Amino acid sequence: MKISVSHSFKTLFLSLVCLSAYDVSAQNSVEITGQDPSRRVITTAVPFLNFAPDSRHSAMGDVGVATSPDANSAHWNAGKLAFIKDDMGVSLSYSPWLGRLVNDMSVSYLSGYKKIDENSAFGFDLRYFNMGDIQLTDQRGNELGEFTPRDIAIGGTYSRRLSENLGLGISARLIHSNLSGHMSSAGGTESRPGVSVGADVGLYYTKDVFVGSKEGVWSWGTSISNIGPKLTYNSSEDLDYIPTNFRIGTAYQIKMDEYNSITFALDLNKLMVPSPPIYSRDENGNLITDPDGNLVIEPGNGKDPNRPLIAGMFGSFADAPGGFREEMQEIMISFGVEYTYNERLALRTGYFHENINKGGRRYFTMGVGFNYKALGFDFSYLVPQVQNHPLAETLRLSLAYNISK
Repeated sequence: MKISVSHSFKTLFLSLVCLSAYDVSAQNSVEITGQDPSRRVITTAVPFLNFAPDSRHSAMGDVGVATSPDANSAHWNAGKLAFIKDDMGVSLSYSPWLGRLVNDMSVSYLSGYKKIDENSAFGFDLRYFNMGDIQLTDQRGNELGEFTPRDIAIGGTYSRRLSENLGLGISARLIHSNLSGHMSSAGGTESRPGVSVGADVGLYYTKDVFVGSKEGVWSWGTSISNIGPKLTYNSSEDLDYIPTNFRIGTAYQIKMDEYNSITFALDLNKLMVPSPPIYSRDENGNLITDPDGNLVIEPGNGKDPNRPLIAGMFGSFADAPGGFREEMQEIMISFGVEYTYNERLALRTGYFHENINKGGRRYFTMGVGFNYKALGFDFSYLVPQVQNHPLAETLRLSLAYNISK
């Protein structure tokens, strides 16, 4: 990827990254003149933390909070990991990113686990977002050299059964986002890598059930991920939320016979990040600022998004300018189905839906999985509803190795 950068590195790269998460018609959290004012997309720093990293769950429409545990459980719900059957395992996933636009962006995810005893387990995960090579230039167009912006997050997980059916898990991670090295912006402010920390907490419940003569497994789960302080790329006065996310869902597996089973799963997601307000404009359509240079919010059209962490997280459920209706629009829906034969072959499909006013991601997914002894291979493919969408033809590959007791 070759682009020129003269200033405002953070704005440029956040916009680039958001292409992977939002419809191309979305701009940013501040209204743009001529844009539909009802479209208020929530943007954050380091959105790669919420990218579905593995092939199994991305093939099921990005569900995962209540599905059966595997080596990638730390991303979806740390509470699942204590219920994993094998003694230890590792998984590596890779996905070329925005392949229709560039040829050198990718997301990689390495995860693993080790059972401590029958009731508890440790896990680790490392995710790496490579944004490709860029050509940096100054205001006059003079080349300053090439740079590879990248985001990295590394973390650990502890999961424990609280009872036969209920599990609790916690995760912690270090986040490092280097978008422009230490280059200075046009205003003279030196850019620097953004550093933050994040924590997850998850609950998972699973129980064997019978519907008629069919044996099954019903599960539900909930998780809050990426709880952590804001991140900055230049000064302490310019802070961005990390993508704190609330996820809740359920899954039901029907065991049709000794060899065949089918699982239905549903997840609901909401970013626990303040909704963008509607800012005041003058008669010429220009944004109005106060004496301190802050944007002025129209009375009754939202709250100041620059709030402390806890206030921003829990206030995000009741701060949208459009009231309850807009809050409901911020909920993302994932639905997936997984068919397995003899725990060797898996066929998967799913659907992801996001309201058009909050990004408009809507896509179908599909994939397959193969297991042979301790080795597993999974593949997924994404098909957007919108033609020429940046996410079109996104594929993910995962390789797993599990060791039984």
